[in-house]
Amino acid sequence: MSIISFRGENRFLSNFYPSSIQLEDGVYSNVEAAFQSRKTDIPEEREEIRKLTNPVMAKRRGRKVTLRPNWDKVKLGIMYDFVLQKFTEHEDLKLKLLATGNEELVEMLRGRVTWNNHLGRILMKVRSELQTGEVK
Repeated sequence: MSIISFRGENRFLSNFYPSSIQLEDGVYSNVEAAFQSRKTDIPEEREEIRKLTNPVMAKRRGRKVTLRPNWDKVKLGIMYDFVLQKFTEHEDLKLKLLATGNEELVEMLRGRVTWNNHLGRILMKVRSELQTGEVK
C-alpha cells in the first residue's frame, strides 16, 4: 500500500507542517521556510523568509531570491537534512512517521506526483534510518 496524500491525517509528512527547525541564523517555523531560505546565500533574503510563518508565503518568496550558484547540486541534501531534523527533534512526528511502517510515501498534488517524489523518497530514507537505529 501507499500513502499518496500528505494532507489530512498524513499532513505531518508535508514540509508545510508546523515544526520548528533550528539553523545557525535562527528558528524557522517549518521545513518549507528553512528549505526556501537556503536557495540564497544573501543573509537579508534568508531573514525575510525566516520571518514568514506561512509556508505558502515562504515558498513564494523563495521563487524570487537570488539563487545560489550550486543550488541544483545541494538542494536534495539540504532537504534531507531538514526532514531528518524535523523527525528526530519532534518525537511526536517521529512516532507518526514510524507508524507508517513500510508503506510507500508518494507526494501527489491534483493527481500528479510532485517534484519527482523527492520528498517521499527522503521521508522513506529517514524512516528507514529511524527504524534501523542509524539515527537516534
